[in-house]
Amino acid sequence: MLREFAPAKINLYLHVTGRRVDGYHNLDSLVAFAGVGDEIRLEPAPRFDFIIDGPQAGHLKGEPAEQNLVVRAGRKFAKCLNKTPDLRLTLIKNLPVASGIGGGSSDAAATLRILAIYWGIGHEDPRLAETAAHCGQDVLVCLQTEPCYITAQGARSGPSLPLCHMVLVNPGKALATANVYHECRTMNAAFSNMAAFEEAPPNPALFAQNLKARQNDLTAPALRLMPEIETILKALDATGDCLLARMSGSGATCFGLFPDRDSARRAASMILAAHPDWWVTPTFIPAHRDRRRVA
Repeated sequence: MLREFAPAKINLYLHVTGRRVDGYHNLDSLVAFAGVGDEIRLEPAPRFDFIIDGPQAGHLKGEPAEQNLVVRAGRKFAKCLNKTPDLRLTLIKNLPVASGIGGGSSDAAATLRILAIYWGIGHEDPRLAETAAHCGQDVLVCLQTEPCYITAQGARSGPSLPLCHMVLVNPGKALATANVYHECRTMNAAFSNMAAFEEAPPNPALFAQNLKARQNDLTAPALRLMPEIETILKALDATGDCLLARMSGSGATCFGLFPDRDSARRAASMILAAHPDWWVTPTFIPAHRDRRRVA
């Protein structure tokens, strides 16, 4: 059995820099991948099969398999390579659904990576990136799992980030990205400037200071749809050791940066004790380059 890690995608900052003629927004965002995520498993089978399992699987089991991005990515890649997908894909769903940390896109990207290994396709083969792009720009971003900037011109390599421990918190409610962007348009807020920095500070404290000069422009519209986000941010700040509390992506997941692993774990325990119905996990960025395992 092949296994591929699908890490959570964290938007460390996100500026809305403009709006295109087609209605979509231009962004400037620094993305990193965390040490927590979903997992894709692959094993040979008489015919194509797809299974969803894991602690967050219940939120997806009612959906038709063909609508899942894992299945769509797998079928697109098989067609591109003229392969018959006689295999079973299992998605171990650990991340909350529709939570602003790229779960579905990362799952699809992990599917493409594991199929490339299974079928002997090199990671530099252009068909891999082409299929990812056809599945969505976020899938393409998640394909490499390296820190990167997302701009109107596409994704480009980001700075080398220091090891940062963090806590991820989600209220256990889905928040659709499309709804947040719709709310953003109705607010008609001023656009932000590009804010990329090429050299990341060498430690979490300085890195957090650098990020404080930036923001997530989707926080205000997301708060109008889900006020619980403000409660999460306050809970992270109230732990005492939090260097920075911010929403990731379009929400509702928020992250807190902490000085070290112990302070992150203490904070996660404190928040979970006060809010046992929330999804809370300590983790770190950037994730290891390769979390793939063969069993």
